[in-house]
Amino acid sequence: MTPYDTGETKDTSEQITPAATSAVNTRPNRAEAEAAVELLLRWIGEDPKREGLVGTPERVVRAWEEFCVGYSEDPAAMLQRTFEEVEGYDDMVMLRNIRLESHCEHHLVPILGSAHIAYMPNRRVVGISKLARVIDSFARRLQTQETLTAQVAETIQSALQPKGVAILIDAQHQCMTTRGVRKPDVSMVTTRFTGVFQDDADLRRRFLEQARLT
Repeated sequence: MTPYDTGETKDTSEQITPAATSAVNTRPNRAEAEAAVELLLRWIGEDPKREGLVGTPERVVRAWEEFCVGYSEDPAAMLQRTFEEVEGYDDMVMLRNIRLESHCEHHLVPILGSAHIAYMPNRRVVGISKLARVIDSFARRLQTQETLTAQVAETIQSALQPKGVAILIDAQHQCMTTRGVRKPDVSMVTTRFTGVFQDDADLRRRFLEQARLT
């Protein structure tokens, strides 16, 4: 028994009711979201009614709609249309330096960097813009870089069924560069390899060399 225990058994059956669960899971409307931004402005000591902040709650909500548009998208659907007329091409297909913009799920601040993606075709390829769209779709959600890296690799592997997928993300986290330890030159690198990229060290090394990180 801890110093705070009374020895009594508490009835918690009414702590979480179906109605309460429904309320938690109900998405707030736009007016409620704007009111939340106004509350935050007041909490930091600002006056939401002053000239420079009039309309800010509405602008912030619109911005977050754009930042998080990925929640309304299906990344796998972006890879459904493929092409088989590739004249027997069977080498690595790679996109380098895809601009990455996401937000940290722990502090809601930006993650900014670049992604490099490659896959080894298995009879079919996909339009290269679709690979960038998959990155964007997952990035436009609250994320950790580790989760984002895994999600992109597994989606491409599942949708295209290639011989293998490689992805490398190199990004700066503003939760570390502009607050906390404040280390502005630090970037985080994450990788994920499947299939032949996981099994073949030479192929994996070639991918890393072409990503210009070795």
